[in-house]
Amino acid sequence: MTAPPAVTADDAELIRRSHDDPEAFAALFDRYAGMLYRYVSRRLGPETAEDLVGDTFLAAFGGRHRYDLAQPDARPWLFGIVTKIMARHHRREAAHYRALRRSPVDGPDDGPAERVAAGVAAWESRTALAAALAALPRRDRDVLLLVAWGDLSYEEVARALDIPVGTVRSRLNRARRKVRAALGGVDPTAVDPAAEEG
Repeated sequence: MTAPPAVTADDAELIRRSHDDPEAFAALFDRYAGMLYRYVSRRLGPETAEDLVGDTFLAAFGGRHRYDLAQPDARPWLFGIVTKIMARHHRREAAHYRALRRSPVDGPDDGPAERVAAGVAAWESRTALAAALAALPRRDRDVLLLVAWGDLSYEEVARALDIPVGTVRSRLNRARRKVRAALGGVDPTAVDPAAEEG
């Protein structure tokens, strides 16, 4: 006889439990710290990411009594907190993108042809992408990167930033247009259907 699969509590349930048992909040850290770290690290660099993720969870823990328990997924809430914290570091983010533009990059390693081709394309567009991201207004960059690197839906970005979905769509459209123009008309988020089939 096999045991039934363990039911994982949704985020809202963990936050509700943490009101009486603060240790329950640790499960949110386990679920989302890595995701937030990768996001912050891409935006500000790894040397800053660990501290900001820690600050995010401290702020979230302190504000858990204000969390809307009708929302089962805490990712937008946590990404909203980390985005507000990162806003204080906007100069550091711009410097990070400037450094990426200037830094020499080793060419791609030998390996399968597809990996090498993808590496060459990424290597060639890295400085242009860094420049395009640095040139975006922070509000547009936040929306673009929450979608692209945070993997949030438009609705989740709206919750994270406490803005209407229509505003998310317009900021994202504007940011994509500017990045595409900076990359010579190439949309770095487009997927080649022929490559998908191969």
